[in-house]
Amino acid sequence: MDGWIHLPAGRYAATAAPLFSSFSAGLQGLSCVQGHWQSCVLVVYYLWARAGSSAAPGSPLHRSPHSAMRLGFPVKILARPGLRSHDSRRWQSKPHLSVSLAYLRDLFLHLGSQDIHMYRLSDRLAPYLTHPGLPHFHRQIEECAAELAALGQLAQALDLRLSLHAPASVLLNALDPARQTRSQIELEAFTHLFEAMGLGPDAAIIIHVGGHYQRQPEQALAQFIAGCDRLPPAVRDRIALEHDDHRFSVADCLWLHERTGLRLIFDLLHHQLYNPSRLPPAQALAACLATWPPEQTPKIHLSTPATELVRDGRGGPHPPRLNRHSHFLNPFPLIDFLRSLPRLRPFDAMIEAKACDLALLQFRRHLAAFAPDLAQRFQVR
Repeated sequence: MDGWIHLPAGRYAATAAPLFSSFSAGLQGLSCVQGHWQSCVLVVYYLWARAGSSAAPGSPLHRSPHSAMRLGFPVKILARPGLRSHDSRRWQSKPHLSVSLAYLRDLFLHLGSQDIHMYRLSDRLAPYLTHPGLPHFHRQIEECAAELAALGQLAQALDLRLSLHAPASVLLNALDPARQTRSQIELEAFTHLFEAMGLGPDAAIIIHVGGHYQRQPEQALAQFIAGCDRLPPAVRDRIALEHDDHRFSVADCLWLHERTGLRLIFDLLHHQLYNPSRLPPAQALAACLATWPPEQTPKIHLSTPATELVRDGRGGPHPPRLNRHSHFLNPFPLIDFLRSLPRLRPFDAMIEAKACDLALLQFRRHLAAFAPDLAQRFQVR
């Protein structure tokens, strides 16, 4: 537990006792906590108790419809370079999901210490899980059942909302039937992973519509619907569909929602870059939020475009592409956007910036300094 919160065992031992039965088996299986699993349980209980939750230890922590907006970020930790998001070794080195879960245990505790309550998992968490030529990697989820359950309980205790963005290779509207099948296999594997962690429906697997592939947009949309119809119900319930910055707009995704029931992710920068229907941002956001069931908390993506001069040896210095994320958020246009919103149902916001967790922490500070009214209105955490 070096580098983390140290607690006197006796102080919390009695009140933490109910947690031991649900955590101990899985935590003892995590390689990173050998010899420290009881301390880990105490840390989990400490963070749970500090949050003032009324939920029983070991049970899911349900958020009320009026609870705070969670800010999150994707995958990489920059504030603590020693923390890894997944086992990134090549197949020859025998990487394994168990190693990724050990990394995530430390990463989750760091997020709790920073009061960060939303995080996007790496899509490579279980290395080579569905690779057709490497069958010895295919049973990693079953092999890590106890560790996955324990890590899911840790996320619940920390009130940490998790999500995952499927890789670009996942295309439900692909022309190639083999590619369609591979995409379905990937989505089923991610769903199996979330189920093994015991995550609630707010834990979404995010996908895009895909490409046109020399087809009319209407044909591409119809192919997406056909691909979605082939998915098992459990997989469909996990998916959240995100519009993109040059092919399929919010309006297109709303059309798909009416025919598939998929939840929608609103991405502000994508909408600013591609909005052929001229739908005002606040209306587009409200429409996307309305696609989520009332008992779930929608999530959106916030980012600002890169503006830095690019020097990459391609014909001299040149401006960046506007669909590239900035390293840190420009707070002022986002503050203006949030101030322009009417009273909407609560939602969480994923901060998409190259500085990852550092960008989130900086944006939180900027809200407190330049828009305390928004920080209070949205109860940002």
